[in-house]
Amino acid sequence: MPATSTQGRAYSAAHFVLELDGNNVVGVIRSVDGGGVKSEIMTYQMGSNFDQWRQIGKPKYEDLKVEFGMSMSNSFYDWIKDFFGGVVNRKNGAILAGDFHYQERARREFQQALISEITFPKLDGSDKNPCHMTATLVPETLRFARGTSRNLETAIGRMTQKLWTSANFHFQLDGFEAACRRVTKIDSFTIKQQIHEYHAGNQRDPLRVPGILEFPNIVFYVPEVDAEPFITHYTKHGIEGTAQVPARHSGSITCIDNSGADLCTVTIKGVDIASVAPEKQDATSEDIKLVKIELAVESMAFSYSSGATG
Repeated sequence: MPATSTQGRAYSAAHFVLELDGNNVVGVIRSVDGGGVKSEIMTYQMGSNFDQWRQIGKPKYEDLKVEFGMSMSNSFYDWIKDFFGGVVNRKNGAILAGDFHYQERARREFQQALISEITFPKLDGSDKNPCHMTATLVPETLRFARGTSRNLETAIGRMTQKLWTSANFHFQLDGFEAACRRVTKIDSFTIKQQIHEYHAGNQRDPLRVPGILEFPNIVFYVPEVDAEPFITHYTKHGIEGTAQVPARHSGSITCIDNSGADLCTVTIKGVDIASVAPEKQDATSEDIKLVKIELAVESMAFSYSSGATG
């Protein structure tokens, strides 16, 4: 049946698409938040006059927070890879809103955007629900535009959705291979980069300049029967202060799909054990007793399996 929606008719939120570098559609996003524009209100009062005058100041553009799965194009994941590596890569693009019939109805176009945060979801061996990453994009400018009424289904139809569930992952840490065989869950973590504003001359919009890249600690859980190597290592190097040779470890978190194919891998380097803490003990609980291990991480790298996208 032909689409009956028109540009002037109200529509419900149905499909959101991310576009980068012109008309290059890089995939469907699950949700988008932010992306508004606001101006500060400056108030003036002169002398003993009680009247006040107000003037709109420079515009400020809100960050765009997009949630996505494993159906994006390789070019988008390359952008994430550059972010992990500290490579400054600015992108122009747009968030396209489509109605139920995939007809493009509205656009939010952004320019010179940088990634400021990547949030990796919680992984849990007992959770079969789908996973989604979240990226925060910081644009220098943002504009609202009418949709082009083109059909978005044609542009996104070539992309194959690979189901990424919370239970499908593999964690590996050098020197602790046997102890990591039964890692039950990994807490969510966020990689952040400070984005500074630089105001130059009479330019109305400030420049966005990247700052320090901050890597978080990694927290994972193992059964208590597998925790002895971690406890021994932390007792020797964390409590007694014995120097490590070699100094640090490395490892990886690999997410896989239901067929067993790799989807993406986060490699962690310069790793040391920062904390070993047993979970709450309850005599009435029938759950397996777990130990929480916290790792201090110096750097991370992201890689994406090109075979995951059709």
